[in-house]
Amino acid sequence: MALSQLLLLAVSLCVANAFSVTGATLQRFAVVAPRAPAVVAQVSAADVKKLREATGAGMMKCKEALVEANGDFEAAAEELRKKGLASAEKKASRQALEGIVETYIHTGAKLGVMVEVNCETDFVAKNPELQELAKAIAMQIAACPTVEVVSEADISPEFIEKEKKIEAQSEDLVGKPDNIVEKIVTGRVEKMVKTKLLLEQPYIRDPNMNVKDYIASYITKLGENIQVSRFVRFNVGEGQMAAASEE
Repeated sequence: MALSQLLLLAVSLCVANAFSVTGATLQRFAVVAPRAPAVVAQVSAADVKKLREATGAGMMKCKEALVEANGDFEAAAEELRKKGLASAEKKASRQALEGIVETYIHTGAKLGVMVEVNCETDFVAKNPELQELAKAIAMQIAACPTVEVVSEADISPEFIEKEKKIEAQSEDLVGKPDNIVEKIVTGRVEKMVKTKLLLEQPYIRDPNMNVKDYIASYITKLGENIQVSRFVRFNVGEGQMAAASEE
């Protein structure tokens, strides 16, 4: 074989070997594009503080919630409130035999409220934050003249049945099928009863939450079961009017 042919054969073999690299080898030497770093929402200390004041959750929990919500304050607050309510429900079975009695006298001294707020320990009872809560609850009661009781548990079944019978006699329900009347009456009575319940009222300083949510934020903050057990509202002259009507 001629020298030129031998050289050509050698070159051919080299080229063939160069292109016979296995898939595994190619994968080993492949250039892997770096992953894009995860985008983390920038959370300011002011936002964390604002969220803590709104929900009562710890600073780290507030920061985590804001990061998870990509800085959306409302979404983070809603999630923390859900967790706060869950925490409050877990503590609801604990006895709350300590607490304080707080009062609120409205400007002009014509309206006053006295409320009892209970907690588990004397330590929390002396905490200024519980006093802050109790004062806010007393103001809430003063601002809601339709409120008569703390929760639905304080409404007797007899009262509900009586109101249903009265509502069923409404003129606009005459002639309607019984099943329709029942649904309408039940809805109207439930709506009426809700106006009497303290825990169901929108909180006067933040209508996005009700009073129950507001109390739950303090349960999260103070770590104890907290309950409003009772209250009384005083309107000047109301006692005299009641006495006169009895005569």
